[in-house]
Amino acid sequence: MKIVHICLAGSYNDNWNYQDNIIPKYHKIAGHDVTVITSIFINSKNNVGYEKVSPGEYFLENGVKIIRIPFIKFILNNVVEKLRLYQGTYEKLELEKPDFIFIHGLQFLDIYQVVKYLRKNRRVKVVVDNHADFSNSARNFLSRNILHKVIWRYCAQLIEPYTTRFYGVLPARVDFLKTVYKLPEEKVELLVMGADDEKVKEARNENVKKEIREKYNIKPDDFLIITGGKIDNAKKQTLLLMEAVKKIKSDKVKLIVFGSVIEDLKDEVNILADGEKVQYIGWIPADKTYNYFAAADLAVFPGRHSVFWEQVVGLGIPMIVKYWEGTTHVDVGGNCIFLYKDSEEEIREKILYLIDNPEVYKKMKDVAEKNGIKKFSYSSIANQSINVN
Repeated sequence: MKIVHICLAGSYNDNWNYQDNIIPKYHKIAGHDVTVITSIFINSKNNVGYEKVSPGEYFLENGVKIIRIPFIKFILNNVVEKLRLYQGTYEKLELEKPDFIFIHGLQFLDIYQVVKYLRKNRRVKVVVDNHADFSNSARNFLSRNILHKVIWRYCAQLIEPYTTRFYGVLPARVDFLKTVYKLPEEKVELLVMGADDEKVKEARNENVKKEIREKYNIKPDDFLIITGGKIDNAKKQTLLLMEAVKKIKSDKVKLIVFGSVIEDLKDEVNILADGEKVQYIGWIPADKTYNYFAAADLAVFPGRHSVFWEQVVGLGIPMIVKYWEGTTHVDVGGNCIFLYKDSEEEIREKILYLIDNPEVYKKMKDVAEKNGIKKFSYSSIANQSINVN
């Protein structure tokens, strides 16, 4: 089957561990002919801001074809880029002749070019996913009432007659499709983000775990907690986690923190990181995050949701995470404990509860390994995404 993934709603970095990278990879592994049509935007290496690359066509090492198309030429380039109007979307679809189109994010005005193609090719099956909810989008009057409730709702309604399924990648994003874009409930369902099967297998190797722990002087009987992701003013709760671990008296409890830090918080992070009990190791390559989380006894995410949550579930590692309505899908039967306050004391109490009650921790780990690895496997998710009626 010829599958075209359309990633024109934002940036796209080759070989990253995001959903729009891994699902095409597993479609290719399953034997399909796979192309990704995307923009010239990429995230900067430290995930702060965007960069532009040249338009063109090329193949990744895994055999997935990438087509990068430029924005249309217009005096107000920032408007074109905000509304995402491109050169050649329709023509590229005509050349690729897809049997199946997977649209990653419907928030691009050029979706009318996809609809133009579909009107002439009614045999093509289409699914659309959504990564927007009220935690990351529609957070001010203009965004909520103009961009989402008018422009992007128009895009959703335009593509709806040709779409078999709309996927929200979180329960909150399923609700967003229904309530903001007014899409029919029977067409909307959850398609979770997950973990790359190949990287999970590699990371769960005992030698990999041993190597990571030895590198940072973590003993086999130490209780290692790991957290990761960008530390900024929206995720300052990581600092509370660092304080909580420092206050735990047992010298067997260790914390490793990785990720970029904004300039305003660097001094505070460096003060809290003592190099022994709490270590801040900076940014690490995306493909190595699996190895680090797999070396942990527990992952803790005290702030906003990130793709690391699903990755950790897919690795079979127990978690303590912040409770957010619409993100509790990561609980697969008892692998998670939720935080309800931005409080160093609550974080410390819940970590100590697991250390003082090893039978509770063991049950969490058993559930994580039994249910999490299977449910959050990207090979399964990729297969589910195209087997729709």
